[in-house]
Amino acid sequence: MAKSPENEHPVKALGWGATDTSGHLSPFKFSRRATGDNDVRFKVLYCGVCHSDLHMIKNEWGVTKYPIVPGHEIVGVVTEVGSKVKKVKVGDNVGVGCLVGSCRSCESCNGDMENYCPKLIQTYSFPYVDGSITYGGYSESMVADEHFVVRWPENLPLDSGAPLLCAGITTYSPLRHFGLDKPGTKVGIVGLGGLGHVAVKMAKAFGAHVTVISTSEGKRKEATEKLGADSFLVSRDPEQLKGALGSMDGIIDTVSADHPMVPLLGLLKADGKLILVGLPIKPMEVPAFPLVMGRKTLAGSAIGGLKETQEMLDFAAKHNITADVEVIPVDYVNTAMERLMKSDVRYRFVIDVGNTLKAE
Repeated sequence: MAKSPENEHPVKALGWGATDTSGHLSPFKFSRRATGDNDVRFKVLYCGVCHSDLHMIKNEWGVTKYPIVPGHEIVGVVTEVGSKVKKVKVGDNVGVGCLVGSCRSCESCNGDMENYCPKLIQTYSFPYVDGSITYGGYSESMVADEHFVVRWPENLPLDSGAPLLCAGITTYSPLRHFGLDKPGTKVGIVGLGGLGHVAVKMAKAFGAHVTVISTSEGKRKEATEKLGADSFLVSRDPEQLKGALGSMDGIIDTVSADHPMVPLLGLLKADGKLILVGLPIKPMEVPAFPLVMGRKTLAGSAIGGLKETQEMLDFAAKHNITADVEVIPVDYVNTAMERLMKSDVRYRFVIDVGNTLKAE
């Protein structure tokens, strides 16, 4: 007989979880494994609310394993370390992002790209090496192999820094990999949500000329005055798009709603790259002509490896890059999910787990 989540492991834990496709979150008792030789255990202080949490609690991608405790933008303070841990010590601030495991021996893992390992283990709702299901950061404590724990830079705030563990690395990685990290590079950012607003800050810190591409004219002031974008295009305005044809070296597309690709391809210079980091559910239609007639690239990118995630955090600390956040108590999380569905947040909810998650 399968053990209950509460009795599966020796260490009792409390979180907020969902048990069915309604996605309703409520207090949930479960358990964490004992601290192994290579493990880091930490008290969770803050956890960001990512759009993928919303998809997952409702099983919109068809891969959710219930009960589910979401959260993969997790920061906290180390309470215990295994005997072989060298990276951090008790009392250090640390973070865990989207990954808690990989095979550690394939070509991707050997190239510091654990995020592309065929056997990667995600931070929640995924089978772990011991057969149990992983639980994420909407919980009071976390335990992870030290390889998948990042050191937290001293001058980086914990609350507004937490979303960098997903939104930050998801935008930093393609900017670096596709060569859009050079001063003067012309970069477009599609969508000004949780990922998009961080992408603008990252690209600006690299010295790029940044254009925000949005369906909403109402975001122009925010994009240019608050976030520092150099220009702004309304994607539904053919005249504005026409004026920017062939002007960009690369575009990071952060939008998860269905939207046309052809107008975006038109904005690229020859050899330009359109990189998807958002995850629309419906397949896209992309005619061959706009790609072929400029040797353009349509690519995808997903988070980054652990080495690159650490590099991104250190870069963010150096350039004072944080997410714009609304810090919430844990019992507000269902309302936060409803607001997230309506894009009613500027730009990322972060749960104050340390102060508001208490045993009933």
